[in-house]
Amino acid sequence: MKFNLQHFLTVSFTLFAVIDAIGSIPLLISLNAKMGGIREFRATIISGLFMIGFLFVGEPFLKLLGVTVSSFAVGGSIVIFLLGLEMVLGHEIFKSEKDARAGTVVPVAFPIIAGSGTLTTVMSLKANFAEINILLGILVNLVLVYIVLKSLRFLEKALGEAGLIAVRKFFGVILLAIAVKIFGTNIHGFGK
Repeated sequence: MKFNLQHFLTVSFTLFAVIDAIGSIPLLISLNAKMGGIREFRATIISGLFMIGFLFVGEPFLKLLGVTVSSFAVGGSIVIFLLGLEMVLGHEIFKSEKDARAGTVVPVAFPIIAGSGTLTTVMSLKANFAEINILLGILVNLVLVYIVLKSLRFLEKALGEAGLIAVRKFFGVILLAIAVKIFGTNIHGFGK
């Protein structure tokens, strides 16, 4: 278990791309308004616990439940697809959570931040990189996630109402594409 700067950077950038906190900004702003606020620190900590937990016990946990990594990814892709559909069509699929604590866990911490793609990636990285590099990569990304979550109100004001609608619809289509990709990549192993 040795720190390697190159491996740490590779893991960090891989997780940054998969978590896609920047691309999730329109969705997070929408959820923030719908839920009456996101508990930023709580969402960050819970996401981190999911990622670190899956690093160490992800595969055995899924096996214990009788769930394959592929079926887990397919389930997460369906939730992401529905969130993207909601953003594009402007119709509410997920009912507003009256309690911001509940909404902070689902869908913010999971599946938006620590989704099936992120958790599967964390488990996959373990095959090629030392755990210390993965842990540090997770921590760096959690700091970035927290900064994004804390900046939502500022970003919402900066974009304005028209800008927010345009960006939300654009990233809704991106979310749909990501969901279809995750689904297509993992459907072959579904139900096995």
